[in-house]
Amino acid sequence: MRPRVLVAGIGNVFLRDDGFGVEVLRELDRAGLPPWVQIADYDIATVHLAYDLTGGYDTTILLDATPHGRPPGTLSLTEELTSASATDTHGLRPDAVFRLLRLLGGDAGRVLLLSCEPACLDGGLGLSPAVEAAVPAAVRVVTELAWGASPELPARQATQV
Repeated sequence: MRPRVLVAGIGNVFLRDDGFGVEVLRELDRAGLPPWVQIADYDIATVHLAYDLTGGYDTTILLDATPHGRPPGTLSLTEELTSASATDTHGLRPDAVFRLLRLLGGDAGRVLLLSCEPACLDGGLGLSPAVEAAVPAAVRVVTELAWGASPELPARQATQV
């Protein structure tokens, strides 16, 4: 069965909370996702994401630590990342990733960003307590999206934009 959903972790584990996407992927690997879901760690190599998306997916879910000025650990679910105003994902902006994808003849399908407000992006390993506490909620959101349900973001900890 061809994967219909790609869950892509983006971030640098050597910059503390920037490893949010990678940590969520680790937990998703144990979550029992359906066979049509592929998970992959792209760390900071987002150009590889563009190449992998040429395989075609119905839905692409990006996981990243993204500062928006909210309390640390706040989850945000955003759609439509193809605009120039989208968040920079470590060297290759989402609009550039999707422009490259179109040049390569690929289609990412519906694109969602599940981001977490970081507390610390300094050098070092390990998530801050606030971001670590958000990982189980992020796993639930991705699991619900993968099974086709509307995700329920925790009211106190998350904001849906």
